[in-house]
Amino acid sequence: MTKTTLNIDGMMCSMCESHINDTIRHSFKIKKVASSHTKGTTQIISESPLDETALREAIGKTGYKVLEIKTAPYEKQRFSLFGRK
Repeated sequence: MTKTTLNIDGMMCSMCESHINDTIRHSFKIKKVASSHTKGTTQIISESPLDETALREAIGKTGYKVLEIKTAPYEKQRFSLFGRK
């Protein structure tokens, strides 16, 4: 699994977040997406890395600008009543 974090310029409200999230859901095969207009970020969880050029293009068509893309391995956190070992 891969976690992709985008820094996006232009998000001003929760409707902007929804617009970005819907664009990503319809353009890519992903597991989860969440955006924050206050932080100017979008986080995406996917099975494999996403095409950065295609990400920039899809979001650019909506009127927002991707400033930075960071990709890292993602491992789902497990819940434990006893803490980590």
